[in-house]
Amino acid sequence: MRRCLVCALALTLAAPAWAADHLGSYTWTPDWPEAGGFSALWLGPDGEQFATLSDRGYWVQGRLVRDATGAVTSVRQVTHGPLLRSTGGRLRGKEFDAEGLARTEAGWFVAFEGVHRVMRHDTLDSPPERIPLPPAFDGLQANSGLEALAASADGTLYAIPERSGAVERPFPVYCYDTGQWRQPFGLRRDGPFLVSGADIFDGRLYILERHFALVGFRSRVRSFDMTGGDERLEMESGLRDHDNLEGIAVWQDADGRRRMTLVSDNNQQVLQRTEFVDYVLD
Repeated sequence: MRRCLVCALALTLAAPAWAADHLGSYTWTPDWPEAGGFSALWLGPDGEQFATLSDRGYWVQGRLVRDATGAVTSVRQVTHGPLLRSTGGRLRGKEFDAEGLARTEAGWFVAFEGVHRVMRHDTLDSPPERIPLPPAFDGLQANSGLEALAASADGTLYAIPERSGAVERPFPVYCYDTGQWRQPFGLRRDGPFLVSGADIFDGRLYILERHFALVGFRSRVRSFDMTGGDERLEMESGLRDHDNLEGIAVWQDADGRRRMTLVSDNNQQVLQRTEFVDYVLD
């Protein structure tokens, strides 16, 4: 009996500290050649209208169809096209690695990690304008630059690189408002997890992270207050529960539940999949 009590106590102590409920995962197989590699996600307030970006330099907009539980069951009304340069032409070479997406009253903002920069679009199919960049962006690692972009209710942009440069160094958070960049705080880096997406909801910053473990991916979501404090673990998946999750949108459904929808980057590989993943966080 004593051994059973000890085992029960150990299981209790090892139980996850989050209450995220996985509603479902929908595998999407678009039928045009450039589809796949989706690395960012924006959702409308109703959780149906969506936009996503490919790290091959393409945008997609459409509508998510959900079942009675709120999980995605299909994708409808899709339009898509290439992201453009400020001169109006197609992106070229390292220019097209789009990784972060945010929307404010000023338009759409796209973060790139191949050539580290943030661009503003009136619409996703229009030529953008470049936002002035801070000298700190010059020191970002190759292929590990701006991976996440989010916007607060007042229009402030928050950009976060995939890596911090050293395991013991926090992930820097760069903020853009009033025409200037600053780096007011960092987020604790923990183990092998690297940043892959971000969103802001109800005054909290949500960070999607992933760990590639040779045979698959593990993902997790942490949230922070807007100073980088009050860290909370919202969700952590097991190995291969999901594919390579890179886009995150946090929203509230009609029942008042705090919801999270994620999208995966299939790296345009036949053994990987593009999936929309839904969780309830409350």
